[in-house]
Amino acid sequence: MSLAVLALVLTVGLVGPLLATPRRAGVPVAIGEVAAGLLVGRTGLGWIDPDRPELVVLAQAGFALIMLVAGSHVPVRSPALRTALGRGAGLAAVTGLCAAAAGPGVAALAGTGHGWLYAVLLASSSAALVLPVVQEAGLSSPPVLTMVAQVAVADVAAIVLLPLAEQPARAGRAALGTLAVAGAAGVAFLTLRGFRAHGWQRRLHRLSRARNFGLELREQLIIVFALAGLAEAVGGSVMLAGFAAGLVLAAQGEPRRLARQLFAVADGFLGPVFLVWLGASLDLGELFGRPRMMVLAAVLAAAGVAVHGVAGLLGQPLPLALLAGAQLGVPVAAVAIGGQGHLLRPGEGGAILAAALVSVTVTAGAAAAARRGARPVAEDTGGGQAL
Repeated sequence: MSLAVLALVLTVGLVGPLLATPRRAGVPVAIGEVAAGLLVGRTGLGWIDPDRPELVVLAQAGFALIMLVAGSHVPVRSPALRTALGRGAGLAAVTGLCAAAAGPGVAALAGTGHGWLYAVLLASSSAALVLPVVQEAGLSSPPVLTMVAQVAVADVAAIVLLPLAEQPARAGRAALGTLAVAGAAGVAFLTLRGFRAHGWQRRLHRLSRARNFGLELREQLIIVFALAGLAEAVGGSVMLAGFAAGLVLAAQGEPRRLARQLFAVADGFLGPVFLVWLGASLDLGELFGRPRMMVLAAVLAAAGVAVHGVAGLLGQPLPLALLAGAQLGVPVAAVAIGGQGHLLRPGEGGAILAAALVSVTVTAGAAAAARRGARPVAEDTGGGQAL
């Protein structure tokens, strides 16, 4: 892959911020970047070959960093969240049970045999989408905190379960890989906590700021890529490795300087490379040429709304119940993993992303309704990320 191709990937990735700019009609940046990849990849002009090994490596690095940022959005240090964790976990469990019942039915209708994959997709939420909405609106009430706890639990569970559900024949090896990555992430957390307790971390960061060494960023990149490399070696998931690194970061509390540096690398470089590569890998002609896959997209979208709407029957305000159904990271991961392993049927990846786009549209309306129905309260719920 030439540097000119890399420049092309980053250039077409600007479609994402461009489409996200309008506040009322804007779409998530990730969706715009995937759409740009569709335009220049297999679906469209064919300018980018997604099978180039160098591009695949950069895309996987971007995948890990995107999941790191998503994990860092989980407010694991929030005292207010811990008080709402019981009810939030209960709502996530009910949603998961409904999704487990619906997934096999959707698979039977589509004839794909991927019932457990659809169950995980239907039960999933996206902390990286939901938490910024809550923060921007200044929402802070017991139902909101319950919803945040539900999203956090569902996000973690879906990311752990996705590799097992997508590759049931390799579930044993995937489970061992998951345990290995989780154990390594735990070691990283304990090591960093020990450094902080002895004051070494603070001295290193002070030196880094004074001499412009970028040690905080290097530290996080070493952790996330080491975990991702371990995942590849033991049959785990790069997605889980990145998310685990993000949880380690969230548990420590993310310094503002490091947050800006991660934003620059993830959202300005490797993240767009991954999302454009993902779009370039898809062939939507396979979706539109297969009516059953189009039905799958519609049914997945409708089932996702219904599954999360069940929380409205359990006392949760309906806008918040639907807001918890924002799905983007897990569907994108499912398509990326499925595409690399040739696990999905022709057109199935496009159907999954189309359903995710519908969920984003629905939850955008739910967020607007939640803003209208709540009195904003300027309250920080604690932790590394303000809600």
